[in-house]
Amino acid sequence: MKHIKTLIFNQFKTLFILGIVMMSSALLLMVRMKLTHSFFYLFLVWNLFLAALPFAITSYLSSIPKLGKFRLVFWFCVWLLFLPNAPYIITDLLHLKISESHWLWLDILVVSGFALCGMLCFYWSVLEMKRILKPFLKAIVLN
Repeated sequence: MKHIKTLIFNQFKTLFILGIVMMSSALLLMVRMKLTHSFFYLFLVWNLFLAALPFAITSYLSSIPKLGKFRLVFWFCVWLLFLPNAPYIITDLLHLKISESHWLWLDILVVSGFALCGMLCFYWSVLEMKRILKPFLKAIVLN
């Protein structure tokens, strides 16, 4: 519980911005589903979940006070496995080709909102992993 409290206090601004963008994207998706009576873009929620996993991993790692080398290597491999999902959401803009013309503006907002969330998760995750790896890489270089 102490790790979660530390994590929230240390990354409050980042978590707040990411939460607002995610909730706005989800709200836009719900409005689209209500207006069009279609669940077509519901896959964006799963893609965003996969995009948020690397960010969650780095947030977890940054909250651990003493991180061992083996634990770091394991979580780095898992992080690297899920990292490509974050910028992948941009490719969902291709689905706009089959959108109905009178709902195109809403579809652009929905997909762009989710793509923005994915890119924010990607960016903040890479920055945090760089910060986590820096002490370990300095120790390797110095030895």
